[in-house]
Amino acid sequence: MSSSPALSARGSRLALLVVGLCWLAVLFDGLDMFIYGSVLPHLLETKTFGLTADQAGDLGSYATFGMLVGALTAGTVADRIGRKQLMIGCVTLFSLASGICAVSGGVAVFGLGRTLAGVGLGGLLPTAISMVSDYARGGRVAITIGMLMTAHHAGGILSAYVAKWLVEPVGWRAAFWVCVLPLVFVPVLLKFLPESLSFLVAKGRGEEARALADRYEVELPAATGKKTAADRWDALLDLFRGGEWIQTLLYWLASFGGLLLVYGVATWLPTLMRGEGYELGSALTFVVVFNLGGIVGMLAAGRAADRFGAPRISAVWFALTAVGVYLLSIHMATGVTMVVVFLTGVFLNSAQTMIYATVSIRSTPDNRATAVGWTSGMGRFGAVFGPWLGGQLLAAGNGDWGFTAFALAGVSSMVFIGIAALRSAKQPRRSHDQEELLAAH
Repeated sequence: MSSSPALSARGSRLALLVVGLCWLAVLFDGLDMFIYGSVLPHLLETKTFGLTADQAGDLGSYATFGMLVGALTAGTVADRIGRKQLMIGCVTLFSLASGICAVSGGVAVFGLGRTLAGVGLGGLLPTAISMVSDYARGGRVAITIGMLMTAHHAGGILSAYVAKWLVEPVGWRAAFWVCVLPLVFVPVLLKFLPESLSFLVAKGRGEEARALADRYEVELPAATGKKTAADRWDALLDLFRGGEWIQTLLYWLASFGGLLLVYGVATWLPTLMRGEGYELGSALTFVVVFNLGGIVGMLAAGRAADRFGAPRISAVWFALTAVGVYLLSIHMATGVTMVVVFLTGVFLNSAQTMIYATVSIRSTPDNRATAVGWTSGMGRFGAVFGPWLGGQLLAAGNGDWGFTAFALAGVSSMVFIGIAALRSAKQPRRSHDQEELLAAH
């Protein structure tokens, strides 16, 4: 097997196959994640299940809580059953959970469906990132993961069109039935998606891994010693030793505010825009524009960070996000609002990514995964809190404060990541693996 960085045609085809299948899986992930926010204005307007604004916020938090559980357990489960099987399980779970939502007759069953969907959604993305990292062409891991992340926002765009085309003429349940369709994709994954080479090597299935690598002429990853539980806890304690606890907490607080902002806006954008006087069709168009901005931002943020530094870009991006989100509370001409929504999408989604980039840069190789993983995990609590906060504000008749509250979250993240950057400015920049910059979103 050749060790040349220039992969053979067969190796390139394998990389394209894996990335393509994972991209489609993440597209369905994004569709299922954003569909609730896209149909929410209709649910509230028609008082489906007697739904109130505060209950709607709770339901939005159920999915993000499920994502927290899924993200935290994905690594352990993948170590046991393999990344391919976990991906298949996640797609199956969030698809069936959407079916539960589609047939639900009350808030409790609907909430159960959203929680289970969240577990599948939270487990899929980090697993898909690991898969494409294994098979990405040499030297193109970071850009490959960036391309994979665009699928999540493409799913958000698709959710807006599904809601726009189906909710009014057919009903909201039809939108969730569309989210069941990824079940048809499961046999495709079973047949065509190869298992992770890293998993096969780690499990001692060397002959199977070598046969797969030889078949497609890709490089076989080196075996690495598996960390024990004591090693993992020691890596976590390292984040608090020698005065590092201040830096660690600053990163965690910045991540909390960032994901509060990301998932709060993702859940409530259509509803808040309707509250500003826009029709449902226009409000859903804003979801499309917002996610288009997210795609552009994901592809552009890495280059900006390489030139100016990830901490600086993260702080500036959060400041611009806060300005954009606040401006959305002002009823402007539709064209101007579209531009603001697009730019907010560009900065909002990649601002959070740059927090992970900052943590990765400032971490040592032996505890980088722990540092980034726990920063992401603490941020997930913000993802749970954001949808709930929006619902509470609307229920209290303070919907106008929704955008302001989310803008303040952006300001807080700007402050925390800015202070962290200033404190670490005199520390030497450590080398890092670029593929980890996007892995925890």
